[in-house]
Amino acid sequence: MRVVAGLLLLLLGLCGSGAQGEAGGLGEVAEINQNPDPKHPAEESTQQSTKQTYPDVWTELRALRDMVVEQQVHMELLQRENSVQATELVSLESRLTSSESKTRDLEKENADLQTRLSSSESELLISKSRIDQLERENTVQATELTSLGSRLTATESKTSDLEKENADLQTRLSSSESRIDQLETENAALQTRLNSSESELLISKSRIDQLERENAEKPKVAFYTALTDAGNLGPYNTDITLKYSKVFTNIGKAYNPSTGFFTAPVKGVYSLQFTVFGYHVGYTGVQVYKNNQRIMYNSEKSSENYVPEYFTKSLVLELTAGDEIHLVLPSGDSIYDNSDNFSTFSGSLLFTL
Repeated sequence: MRVVAGLLLLLLGLCGSGAQGEAGGLGEVAEINQNPDPKHPAEESTQQSTKQTYPDVWTELRALRDMVVEQQVHMELLQRENSVQATELVSLESRLTSSESKTRDLEKENADLQTRLSSSESELLISKSRIDQLERENTVQATELTSLGSRLTATESKTSDLEKENADLQTRLSSSESRIDQLETENAALQTRLNSSESELLISKSRIDQLERENAEKPKVAFYTALTDAGNLGPYNTDITLKYSKVFTNIGKAYNPSTGFFTAPVKGVYSLQFTVFGYHVGYTGVQVYKNNQRIMYNSEKSSENYVPEYFTKSLVLELTAGDEIHLVLPSGDSIYDNSDNFSTFSGSLLFTL
């Protein structure tokens, strides 16, 4: 604007000087016409040169004036274009500011949702990076209106996508919160059941401890024996007490392998079992005695040698402390045993009375 004003002032000054010069020229022409005196040829040539110079200056001044006017018009057009562009830029900056504000709000919302749903963190970071890049580019590239508008459209599209994504995340979050409430309810019910189970477990444990104490106080009686490694015993002319000399188990020390007697240590119900094996011609049998009174007799007959004959019997007896049980081989019978433990005698206390 200052250059244009200076050009206008220069033009006005030149116009004023030209007007004075033109007026002076006309007066000289008039004087020359009134003076009929003949002039020297050199003077006439100078006058003609002067007359030709003045029209050229005026022509250049008019051309300069037209150029100034044209430049002024062009400048006004540029000003209007700049005004339009400034308006568009302000509009775009306003839209961008609105978009940036909205984007920041969405970023805050995304930050809140991010702590509750970590799977969306990477996408929100990418969006923030793109928005920051747009802000930097908008600052340094204000003249690139087309690119700015395109990028702004992309930002608005991304914002719309983020809004949709946030809506989806909100829906998923609501579903997750509903599921969490349901799980909390179920956990409360399970906690109640667990408390009840723990109470029952404590009662059961107390009962088990009591039973263990009672069981620890009760005597433990169990034995398992085999007869001999000598092979065949009998037949004899008289009854003999069988002494099961191979003792594998004798808890409570109630069985005496030296005598073959089992002595009940406490009053209770006992389970007794024996297996008899025969391997020679004749009878194979065993008598069961309780306190020197026979309570059972079992036998098998074999008609051939080396043909196995065996049987197993069980008894459940109520015994008083000190009662004795032993097995007797009757006269004329035989029994067989070796390292394979064919003939055995065992027993245990079932419960006390």
